[in-house]
Amino acid sequence: MQGSKKILATLTISAILFVSIIIFLLWLIPTIGLANIHPFLPKIGLVIVVALLTALFIGAAILIYGIISGRDMAFAQRLRGWVMKMLYPIIVVIGKVFRVPKEKIDGAFADLNNQLVMSKQRKISIERLLVLLPHCLQYDDCKVKITGDIHNCLQCGKCEIKNLDALSRQYNLQISVATGGGLAKRLIKEKRPEAVVAVACEKELALGLKETYPLPVIAIPNERPYGYCINTSVDISAVEKAILNFIK
Repeated sequence: MQGSKKILATLTISAILFVSIIIFLLWLIPTIGLANIHPFLPKIGLVIVVALLTALFIGAAILIYGIISGRDMAFAQRLRGWVMKMLYPIIVVIGKVFRVPKEKIDGAFADLNNQLVMSKQRKISIERLLVLLPHCLQYDDCKVKITGDIHNCLQCGKCEIKNLDALSRQYNLQISVATGGGLAKRLIKEKRPEAVVAVACEKELALGLKETYPLPVIAIPNERPYGYCINTSVDISAVEKAILNFIK
C-alpha cells in the first residue's frame, strides 16, 4: 500500500507539472500576437492562467495530502472525477516514460479511488448495492454455471464462490458474476445500483472506474496465484469491509 501511494504521488506531481507547462505555453505563444492587438490582452490572459494554475495546484495539494496521509479529503467526489478524466491518462503516459508497470499504476489508481469514495460516501440501503465478481473466481473445472445466479454454487469449497455466496445470503444483497467488462456494464445499467463493490484485475478495475464515474465504486483487486483469468481469489474480509462501508 505504501509503495502504491509513493508511485501515485510521484506520478501525480509529474502530471501536474506537465499540465502546468502546457497551460503556460498555451498562454505564452498567443501572447506574442495578442500584444499587437491590444496591450492589455496579455495581462488578461496572464490573470486567467494564474487562476487556472492556482486551482490546479490547490487541487493537487489536497490530492497529494490525501494520498500520503490517508485522511478524510475535502471535495472527494470532484477530485475523483478530476483524477479519472484528466490526470489518469497523463499519469499512464508519464509512467511509461519512467518504466513504471501499468499494473502498478492501475492498482494505485484503484487504491486512491477507494480512499476518495470511502471518505465521503453516504449510506445506502442494501437493495441499492451491487457486488460484481469476475467469472475467473470460480474453480476452473467446476461444471456448474454461476454467471446467472451465484446461488447455484455447490458449496464444495474449492474456490471463494462459496464464501461470497454466504456473504450474499448473510446481507441479502445482489452479487452478480460477469464474464467481462461488457457484461459488467450491462448489469450496472440494468440493475441501476447506487453503489458498487467490484472485484477484478487492476486493468479491468481502472477501466471500469473511468466508465462508471460518478457512480461510487470500491475496487478490490483479485489475487492471481495461477496467473490471469484462471482460479483467481479475493480477500473475503476486504469485500465484506467494502459492503459495510456502503450499507446502513
